[in-house]
Amino acid sequence: MASVMAVAVVLTACGGPPPVPDTKNLDELYQAAKAEGEVVWFAPKPEAQMKPAIDAFEKKFPGIEVRYTNKKAPDLVTQLNVEQAADRVTFDVSNAGGLTVLPSQSMAAKVDWASYEVPSDQIFADDFVYVWAVPKVWAYNTDALVPNDVPASWDDLLDPRWNGGKLSVESRGSFMTVWAQDPTLGADAGLDYASRLAELNPHYTENTTQAHTLVVSGQTPVGTDLINLVLADESKGAPVAVAPVGPTNANKSYLFVADGAPHPAAGRLLTAFLASEEGQSALVGTYNSVIPTNTDCTDAATNRVIGALCDAGVEWFSETDIAQYEQFSDFFPEVEEALGTNVN
Repeated sequence: MASVMAVAVVLTACGGPPPVPDTKNLDELYQAAKAEGEVVWFAPKPEAQMKPAIDAFEKKFPGIEVRYTNKKAPDLVTQLNVEQAADRVTFDVSNAGGLTVLPSQSMAAKVDWASYEVPSDQIFADDFVYVWAVPKVWAYNTDALVPNDVPASWDDLLDPRWNGGKLSVESRGSFMTVWAQDPTLGADAGLDYASRLAELNPHYTENTTQAHTLVVSGQTPVGTDLINLVLADESKGAPVAVAPVGPTNANKSYLFVADGAPHPAAGRLLTAFLASEEGQSALVGTYNSVIPTNTDCTDAATNRVIGALCDAGVEWFSETDIAQYEQFSDFFPEVEEALGTNVN
């Protein structure tokens, strides 16, 4: 082990990445990770949401400190691209989802995740590990609307009563993903829908978090949202709930270890832990966890994300292969054009 670490120090001093330790199982991986001493994780989530999982990891694997930074996924792609070109990668583990999956593929380290006990159904495109879903929903302010006025379908959202900024809508159009996934909807019909939605002059926001804030504050009664945000604020007593508008997309979020990561063993260990039952148990309490790829309410009683979708009667679809992400890369710009938000 000492010789491996000595080589790592020499290569790092010369500007090259440290070598990947030759580990064949979790026990060997832990020993190598402990020698590295820390793991740097960048992800687009508030640190408070990740803290239970971080604490559980550090307790299970003493001697390894998790250094976490909340950073937007597109910014992560840009930063890693620059750092890899300079042979100076500064973080180990990153997230990919939606439009960042394709560009992240070439930047991910090659890892045999099965040897680290990652379930086969959580390994995606060989080098990504599915760790949580981010279902996109429509939410409403419970103080602003009585139950009978809550939109219950995509068609309900086109009602003229929502005209004039009464809908907060994320301008990038990611809430439309399911139209490209569900054959009963269809991408062409989705573009027509987006054009009709634009005629209502919704309140466009730069991202979904901003749309969520408008709904919670009551500035708009209905808006595009993420179920994780809805449940977190609902648990604090905020007047917000999931509207029964479906089907929807349960966007999968993956972890990957950066090629050239400064702590390659620790990066692999953290990723494998977050995919494990123990890691998922720590994540589920903050509404971040793996859920079934398509509508399945079996675990509705123990997983609040699944429970909220099922309680609202919202069906969902998740991504199943790289071809879908390729389709999204074409679909989203067309949605923005249909919404009239494709202005730089």
